[in-house]
Amino acid sequence: MAAVPSRITVAAILIAIVFGAGVRAELAPPDAAVDEQSRERSAPATSSSTPRRIVSLVPATTEMLFAMGAGERVAGVSSYDRYPKEVERLPRLGGLIDPNIERLLALKPDLVVVYATQAELRRQLETAGIPMFPYVHRGLADVTETIRALGARIGFDARANALADRLERELAAIRTRVGDRPRPKTLLVFGREPGSLRRIDASGGYGFLHDMLESAGGADALADISRESVQMSVEMVLARAPEAIVELRYGDPDKAPPAESVRRAWSALPAVPAVKKGRVYLLVGDEFVVPGPRVGDAVRRLAATLHPDAFK
Repeated sequence: MAAVPSRITVAAILIAIVFGAGVRAELAPPDAAVDEQSRERSAPATSSSTPRRIVSLVPATTEMLFAMGAGERVAGVSSYDRYPKEVERLPRLGGLIDPNIERLLALKPDLVVVYATQAELRRQLETAGIPMFPYVHRGLADVTETIRALGARIGFDARANALADRLERELAAIRTRVGDRPRPKTLLVFGREPGSLRRIDASGGYGFLHDMLESAGGADALADISRESVQMSVEMVLARAPEAIVELRYGDPDKAPPAESVRRAWSALPAVPAVKKGRVYLLVGDEFVVPGPRVGDAVRRLAATLHPDAFK
């Protein structure tokens, strides 16, 4: 996916990739809906139902499939998939809000991984008799739960469980490493208007990004707001007085803004403790916005940013 200059487009794409919800990410689906989706997800594969041609419309599950060794079975991916490099040769089929159902059906998949919120697409696939694996995005713990459920669904139980176990060990080791250190009140930002501090999109106190920050030894500056995404004003940033500000960018690292330009933008708020102490950071990488097998790397980089002495 090429870099897109429009701030609104970038934020919308990022929200779709990270949260798998609508234009503005809210809380998880009701428990009853989650229970129904969980039953559908956890149906184990049998010899007659083991999928051989999988379409994944979710970047996180695409990475999971390749990481557990099932990449050769992936027949198509979303327009937002970037990793691993093998996805570059696969057909692109749209994403959360624009799936190309005609092209998808032409691939003759025997399993399609969809966002649980894609009601119309799910109806069309059900009509066509194509099995589905609904992806439900919630928190960090759900990454390994999804790896295990997806592995069971395609007959890769052992490899999926081994992958999930390794990831859980990585995260536990990071939490232990930073566990006894002071937790700076941190604002995790994933979008704003270029060159300004208008329309700041930050992680709220719920979901994947919030859990990553907590695991990395930070205290979420918006922990009391139970939303995955919060749009902030300058006045709100001043009121929250974060001790550290971390901006996340995804896409081509060579096209990311210099860290100095990010610090320069935030220098407009010298009263904010993070600015006063020089604790404004830029972290670039898709691993920060795709809740898949690379979350261990993302949490480690975030922890090393907030607690550099712990990782010398």
